[in-house]
Amino acid sequence: MFKIPRSRLMGLIKAKGNKKTEVRLAELLRGAGINGWRRHLPIPGRPDFSFRKQKVAVFVDGCFWHGCPRCFRLPNQNRAFWKAKIEGNRRRDRSVNGRLRRLGWKVIRIRECRLKHSDRIVAKIRQLVG
Repeated sequence: MFKIPRSRLMGLIKAKGNKKTEVRLAELLRGAGINGWRRHLPIPGRPDFSFRKQKVAVFVDGCFWHGCPRCFRLPNQNRAFWKAKIEGNRRRDRSVNGRLRRLGWKVIRIRECRLKHSDRIVAKIRQLVG
């Protein structure tokens, strides 16, 4: 049987957003009565949620793909590739944050594992969007 290297296989998976975590945050926002947000506005980084009027961009970052310091475990196979890939993702996140801030946006990054602390997330977003 033909075996595809893991890095190539993962590269073939097309990003569709992190549905589970994004849906969870949308449920939290609706449940808290926070409205006025839009999904995936065409601004730098295409934030998962944006409050255009208040210029607040919210990203929900998967723990693996964004290298969560608490949850991320480097795969045993092809370690150099994965280390470079995750560090590249982190660099891109910092770059996007800077670009948005220079445009006057406030940026919130929520790690997938932090969605368990919904009260804190809702309070932080409510504080920024009023």
